[in-house]
Amino acid sequence: MQNLILLEDELVLREELTEFLTDNGFRVDAVADLDNFRRQYDPAKHRIALIDLGLPDGDGIDLIRELRARGNPIGIVVLTARGQTRDKIQGLDIGADYYLAKTTDLDELAATLGALARRLAATAPVRCWILDASPRRLVAPGYGPIALSQQDFLVLRVLMQHPGNAVPRQLIIEALGENFLTYDQRRLDTQMRRLRRKVESAIGGELPVNTLRNAGYCFYADAEIHE
Repeated sequence: MQNLILLEDELVLREELTEFLTDNGFRVDAVADLDNFRRQYDPAKHRIALIDLGLPDGDGIDLIRELRARGNPIGIVVLTARGQTRDKIQGLDIGADYYLAKTTDLDELAATLGALARRLAATAPVRCWILDASPRRLVAPGYGPIALSQQDFLVLRVLMQHPGNAVPRQLIIEALGENFLTYDQRRLDTQMRRLRRKVESAIGGELPVNTLRNAGYCFYADAEIHE
């Protein structure tokens, strides 16, 4: 599921597009102006931007120039009322991947975004470990997904929420829904051994988790969690 940021100042259209895009498998962050786009845009999160041009606090053309000048690897689709050929040429010249009129059929918009998402996924190398909530799975860099049990997922989620940091045993046990004072901690050790073996069997390499004696565990690689 791709994260998309939508910039559209018309409230009704913004809500309709958000609902439509969510139904088509996108996670949508919707904003109404350039200021809020700049506040909410996260280059590590958002892979696609759907941008209107006529905005209350400026021009979307300037935003596209800004995004491309930063070198952010983001797919950009313009959806605007400016439908003249010269406007389309300008938008594509400054870095938009696609330029669509607001009269475009929504199915065509969905197909355009889907094609862009596939292209981005095919060209972007996986640099970090990814934990998906639905379905529960772990994706190692350069490998396919590894199916997880509910306990596997809960343990990895709390570890990957704090990459590079020590996570106390108590926090992990509580994430499992157990009482730290009555929980047999040997169960956690067994859980971690099984999880390590599962990952090693799937990819032929190690799960990037260090055991901290009498303290807890540390996930030491780059991590993303997709809830």
